[in-house]
Amino acid sequence: MSTEPKIRIPEQVKKGEIFPVKAMIKHSMQNGRRLDKETGEIIPRLIINKFICKYNGREAFAVDLHTSMSANPYFSFFLKGAQSGKITFEWVDDNGESISASRNINVQ
Repeated sequence: MSTEPKIRIPEQVKKGEIFPVKAMIKHSMQNGRRLDKETGEIIPRLIINKFICKYNGREAFAVDLHTSMSANPYFSFFLKGAQSGKITFEWVDDNGESISASRNINVQ
């Protein structure tokens, strides 16, 4: 699907603090309507259709994607620092392949 996703979250936040989360993955997001320049054939649809973010195992943010999404999908949202732990990210494409990544956060 892609290379390692790019993720930005603070390493440490105060309890109750709202903090930004930014996540991006490189993916061409083929919509099934483009033609291959060499063969003239339609390039089959292959998009990331789901993005899920979990905070200590609980779903905190999720989105279903469709063909109008641009290449290299980028998400920016906010979470509230509840407790120290792991924030996990998962991208799933039309073939069922997924890429996941995680980052630890320290809440004081």
